[in-house]
Amino acid sequence: MHLQRFIQGSSFLLFLLALIEAAAPIIWLWPSDGFIRMDPIAALGTLLADRHFPPLMWIAGLVVLFSAITGRFFCAYLCPMGTALDISDFLLRSHRRSSRRRFNRPFRQFKFYLLAFILGASALGVSAVFIASPLSLITRFFVLIVHPAATFLVDMGLDMFRPVADWMDQSAMAYAAVKVPRYDLQWTTLIIIFGLFAGGLWAPRFWCRYLCPSGALLALFARRSVFRRKVLSNCTQCGWCAKKCPMGAIGGNCKDGSANAGITDHAECIVCLSCVNGCPSQSVRFAFQAKTRSIAPASPSETVSAQRRRILMAGLSGAASALVSLTGLKSPHAGPGPGSIIPPGVIRPPGAVPEKAFLARCIRCGACMQACPTNSLQPLGLNAGLSALFSPVVTPRRGPCDPSCNACGRVCPTGAVAPLPIMEKRWVKMGTARIVREKCLAWELGKKCLICDEVCPFDAVELRRHPERSIAVPFIDENRCAGCGYCEHFCPVRATPAIIVGPMLALRLTGGSYQAAARERGYTLEPGGKSQRRPPGHIGPDRSGPIPLDENGLPPGFTE
Repeated sequence: MHLQRFIQGSSFLLFLLALIEAAAPIIWLWPSDGFIRMDPIAALGTLLADRHFPPLMWIAGLVVLFSAITGRFFCAYLCPMGTALDISDFLLRSHRRSSRRRFNRPFRQFKFYLLAFILGASALGVSAVFIASPLSLITRFFVLIVHPAATFLVDMGLDMFRPVADWMDQSAMAYAAVKVPRYDLQWTTLIIIFGLFAGGLWAPRFWCRYLCPSGALLALFARRSVFRRKVLSNCTQCGWCAKKCPMGAIGGNCKDGSANAGITDHAECIVCLSCVNGCPSQSVRFAFQAKTRSIAPASPSETVSAQRRRILMAGLSGAASALVSLTGLKSPHAGPGPGSIIPPGVIRPPGAVPEKAFLARCIRCGACMQACPTNSLQPLGLNAGLSALFSPVVTPRRGPCDPSCNACGRVCPTGAVAPLPIMEKRWVKMGTARIVREKCLAWELGKKCLICDEVCPFDAVELRRHPERSIAVPFIDENRCAGCGYCEHFCPVRATPAIIVGPMLALRLTGGSYQAAARERGYTLEPGGKSQRRPPGHIGPDRSGPIPLDENGLPPGFTE
């Protein structure tokens, strides 16, 4: 038991360090997305939905392979969701109700139904992995809830300590601060995770027992595992092991409440060794063996054929839900062209594959949001339909996309966002900015403002003279605009800004060179300073005319 807790705790700590590494890259031996790559349902669902095997997702195959030998060891030793549930169950155990009779074996089939539903939807190209992938759920919880809360508390602590630091003449503390990320859909995420943890009021590891599709997939292979539980002949049938088993895998579900300690459901056993440590008669062992008694069905009606029919119906339900999504108004499968609906606010991260493949690959784990240094990536709501829920979108008003950053692609476990080198990433066109003239200070109010021109790293904003305006007004060079959002982020107009980035003309590839594709389309996405070539009439820093200064000797848009 102590060994299991040590491995489990070390694995959970490694998971937390991996999340920290995603937000603040350091030299580390474990990749930030290493745990997500272990999730079997994430690998299989992505493979079916996109007909694409994610890079390094073969690690999940190793987990499944070892489960066929050693049982569901992943659930007890490596899975961060399992560890979080154990912590939650420990805190709730004094309030837990007796669940031996209430939650019988038939309820365990729900996780197989959910597995079939996800695979049925994935078979038609719609990924439903994000609904119940344990690694996706727990990562999303830590990214959207735990990380912002932790950084907020640290920042609050610094504010409270600052007067003490001033009294101690520690002036450096006056500049200490922690940037607090903020995310959308936090309440939705919190309600989902709270529901999973609250299941511990009825049974330990409620999620693992009854709902986890990855656990169901591992259970199919662990049913015939060779490293399994064995009960010696000196067993007194005291029932202690059946009470301690967190998965309820020991003793069957007899109507009279009795338990036979020699009967084990190996598909449900997670090899946690709870039944070994503390056994009064020391009669339980785990060893390699050819055959051991398995648990029997709960009742005669619970036949194999009935279970198969229910699983088949669950798979068909998943396929039916996929058909509804595929024929929806906002479905990316409709393809580009006249009549297609593209939500204006859906700007995908740089390097995102085309929308159909993106939604098939993205498991909504939130790793890219955690890695984004400007907090620009946010989870999407229902703006693009249910199939795009929780998928990442660039939100320029919250933060621009730095042309010299490729963090989102570096941490994506499924290849939904390509891990592009910096020089390739700079040629990615995420969208195009447009000026809302009726809100622009220069166009509408005749005020001198050049902020969008000054902050644009691609020099895509041009200030020109217009015959109907007394001052220079901004125009957008669409071939130079990468959709990075600097202009929208820094626009001084509040509420809806006067310059907005949309997904128009976005460049998204499944492979090949972005630089070559951008040049072929006539784009000149070259960040790094103002261009030396300007059209006639542009008012800029001594390119085609000096910047006119006001009575205070300042350029337009600036005040003392």
